[in-house]
Amino acid sequence: MKALATWSGALAGLLLIVIGGLLPSALLIPSAPLQLVDLPATWQVPALLLCALVSGPRAGMMAAVAYLSLGLLDLPVFHSGGGLPYVLEPGFGYLAGFIPAAWLTGRLSQQQGMGDLTSQAAAAVAGLVTLQLSGLVNLAVGALLRRWDQPLTELVLSYGVRPLPAQLALCAATALMAVILRWCLVIKE
Repeated sequence: MKALATWSGALAGLLLIVIGGLLPSALLIPSAPLQLVDLPATWQVPALLLCALVSGPRAGMMAAVAYLSLGLLDLPVFHSGGGLPYVLEPGFGYLAGFIPAAWLTGRLSQQQGMGDLTSQAAAAVAGLVTLQLSGLVNLAVGALLRRWDQPLTELVLSYGVRPLPAQLALCAATALMAVILRWCLVIKE
């Protein structure tokens, strides 16, 4: 039964990640009239974190590996396309960070006493930090090897710093969704 839950969680996570990459995130500002403000992020990372929070580290990692495999096999699921040459793109380090981020987030979420909103948000933020570190390491190594046309500071700003506030806000939304789903699915701590 546990294997079925892992596989179904991984499949649901993969679908969420692919669909999340297509959906831009926005913030609804309550004012007269209501305003919709676009955020510089998609629902891709929150979908990965949600999969790991609800289904655990195995399902999260399986979804991340399946997503990376789809993209590297020429399906245009990544932000700028897909294919094996995408490994040489500056943003690939962030995508590679999906795997350790999913493992850490899922592992933390399954610890005793981690079922509340604050703990789920902390686990999601830990996954986001892991993903950011992976991306920054890739950018730094690429800069040392002179692989990038842009300066390192501009790459760090565009890939890491600018989307970070929106991603942190989406971590809070993801934690709330995870708490609700865990309650609906009767997931024990």
